[in-house]
Amino acid sequence: MYAIIDACGRQYKVSEGQTLDVEKLNSQVGEKVVFDKVITLVDGENVEIGKPFLENVKVVAEVVGHLRGRKVMVIKRRPRKGYRLNKGHRQWYTRIKIEKIEK
Repeated sequence: MYAIIDACGRQYKVSEGQTLDVEKLNSQVGEKVVFDKVITLVDGENVEIGKPFLENVKVVAEVVGHLRGRKVMVIKRRPRKGYRLNKGHRQWYTRIKIEKIEK
């Protein structure tokens, strides 16, 4: 069984026991997080599709930790002007573990 959820403006395909990184959530390590915006639920041959979300279906996850992604370099340059600007950015992520998908 798996579900497609909308978390932090992005869609993720999740199943029980899976660990994934989502945009940073304001939750402490060890807290439970409930995602109630479930778009699709697939249970064997039974497929449910929401319009836009399914009612009475939720995904419960536990916050495992907070981490930062890899560095992305942003380079600005103007030809023939001697202008160069280098910036780096590292995005914060929250690692969650999917515990159960409830109907």
